[in-house]
Amino acid sequence: MANFAYEIFSQVVTTKNFGQAAKYLNVTPSAVSHAISQLERELGFPLFIRNRTGVELTPDGQQVLPVIQHILNSEAQLQQVADQIRGLNSGTIRLGAFSSVCINWLPTIIQHFKKKYPGVEVTITQGDFSEIAEMTRIGSVDIGFATLPVDPQLQTEALIDDPIYCVTPADFIPKNKTYVTTEDIGDYHFILQQVDYDRDTKKTLDQYNVKPNAITYSIDDQSILSMVESGLGFGILPQLALQKLTGNVNIYPFSHQYYRTICLSINKTQAQAPSTKLMLKEIHHYLANRYEENYLGTKPK
Repeated sequence: MANFAYEIFSQVVTTKNFGQAAKYLNVTPSAVSHAISQLERELGFPLFIRNRTGVELTPDGQQVLPVIQHILNSEAQLQQVADQIRGLNSGTIRLGAFSSVCINWLPTIIQHFKKKYPGVEVTITQGDFSEIAEMTRIGSVDIGFATLPVDPQLQTEALIDDPIYCVTPADFIPKNKTYVTTEDIGDYHFILQQVDYDRDTKKTLDQYNVKPNAITYSIDDQSILSMVESGLGFGILPQLALQKLTGNVNIYPFSHQYYRTICLSINKTQAQAPSTKLMLKEIHHYLANRYEENYLGTKPK
């Protein structure tokens, strides 16, 4: 099995702190420090930069990370296969997703999965699209929910086209009473999350000649609705993000249809792990039933 120092290295990367890594692994901080120092001596270069708040990877450490993560993932996969041969359902599946997937999809998916495979541990990491894709690439998560396009190194599969809507104060009605046009937008400001700009949202705003200086950034989707409700501007949010948000606002389509394509991004090594295959099957089953003919992914047999 893989060197325990690799597991220590991976946990230090995750926690950015020797003490927290030691606590998680149930070893002493000095044991963590010794293991990292020994690994650095064997490799011939520093892996971490130490500072007052914790540690961060050196450029050389960043190159080593995906290789070590690959070794750990391969060992976990081997253990899962061995357990499967012995008739056991075990292992760990690590999911990464952005907020609206965490809120609207994952609770039901994981609930159904745990009923079938109670021995498989499921962990969730939340982040933005780019963060999830990168974590999947280096192997710190097995399955990520992102939006196209993603790194071609990843195994990807489109899931749904998620329509993008204009969110307005409750007293606003477009001139045609049905959808928002360039004429309706006029000099209105738009409120959105920083991470959404430069992706599908930017395509929409560019089409309607919304300039960057007419954009205000908010911290999350619910805050956007609250600011729109207060008359501070328009919002722009996809359908999935709007499903469990509340606010006294109106929601209109744009005169041209825009959408983001939500996809699965899968680490190619982990795609072969038994627990990953089981979770992928559960994801496809749930989403195919939920979206029916609008589902773009693999239809369960």
